[in-house]
Amino acid sequence: MTLLIAHLGPPGTYTEQAAVFYVNWLTRSTGVEARLCPYPTIPQSLHAVADSQAHLAVVPVENSIEGSVTTTMDTLWQLDNLRIQLALVLPIAHTLISCASNLDKIKTVYSHPQALAQCQGWLERFLPTVQIIPSNSTTEALQRLEQETTTAAIASSRAAQLYNLPILASGINDNPENFTRFWVVSQGEVDAATKAPASHTSLAFSMPANTPGALVKPLQIFAQLGINLSRIESRPTKRSLGEYLFFMDLEADAKEAQMQSALAELTIHTEILKILGAYNVLPIGTVT
Repeated sequence: MTLLIAHLGPPGTYTEQAAVFYVNWLTRSTGVEARLCPYPTIPQSLHAVADSQAHLAVVPVENSIEGSVTTTMDTLWQLDNLRIQLALVLPIAHTLISCASNLDKIKTVYSHPQALAQCQGWLERFLPTVQIIPSNSTTEALQRLEQETTTAAIASSRAAQLYNLPILASGINDNPENFTRFWVVSQGEVDAATKAPASHTSLAFSMPANTPGALVKPLQIFAQLGINLSRIESRPTKRSLGEYLFFMDLEADAKEAQMQSALAELTIHTEILKILGAYNVLPIGTVT
């Protein structure tokens, strides 16, 4: 069977780059064949897995400079049948791609909002008067560049090669230590007998009421059991102003006895508790 892997397209996105690495790693380690399936948005790639149109999805969840990818988090909260199987960490190096003869000719720059934010300082310094337009992905605007010679896009050097387009500037992200974490997501859990012990567990929960100290109790549960919390973030419930969901990453396997105890106690203090997955982290070598 060939695995179908959904990801944010068109081809050349950083998400596709992470998905290609994952496919190569999967083939080497298990011999399984896989085919990439690009989708226009992150939610669509996750819905493809939830609706059994794809077996897996590779989605960005957090950037070291700009923080969480909120569309990923919100969609995972909405879809009950998805689980994280693996995390991938990809170094990010942005380039400015354009058919303009020089920077002075550029009037418009397109890219994904995360990429634009990661290059904000460079854009203010070298292109202070251009119009900045967010797009669904870093590669969405690349096909228009040959016709629109005053337009540029921020994407990877790999994307420039795929579309045979010139690079006007390289390494334009404001911070060279720029990494994005991706999750590999599937329906349900992987067979426990074949899965190695996990280093991380991600979960999300809502609170029964917004009262003083409501969040302290869940945090104390993990602190008292010596379970390290590596990330916590709030997102609006979209029900009422001031109501929030909380997303947590914990450095422990959900199947460990201590985590089982923590989760059982956490259920008492939360309205809805979702275990998003227990998984390991696979770093990707430096690429551009």
